[in-house]
Amino acid sequence: MIVALDHVQLAAPPGSEGLLRAFYGGVLAMTEEPKPPVLAARGGCWFRTGPDAAPVRVHLGVERDFRPAAKAHPGLRVTGIDALADRLAAHGAPVRWDDTLPGHRRFSSEDPVGNRLEFMEPQAG
Repeated sequence: MIVALDHVQLAAPPGSEGLLRAFYGGVLAMTEEPKPPVLAARGGCWFRTGPDAAPVRVHLGVERDFRPAAKAHPGLRVTGIDALADRLAAHGAPVRWDDTLPGHRRFSSEDPVGNRLEFMEPQAG
């Protein structure tokens, strides 16, 4: 029986770890998690945020023939969506608002290697 989502893995091109750290660790303020040595040798990086009881984890793995995910994406629930949109825009990331999901404010963006990300905040009432 499934009890939780442990992590989402996105692909990234070889050598992009610096860009990923600046975006996920800096702009999104996620904490980088050390990878086990055997996995670290493959490249990429792992990030987490949220409480220990229910962390949000994003793993970025190196893919030689990388193509960013244009449709597939993680949907990340946030608080303070307007401030996050402003922060992403200030760092040059696109912000595309979408009002088609009832009960939510949401927008999509992209990480620095082009992977689509969705950020959503439930609306009260």
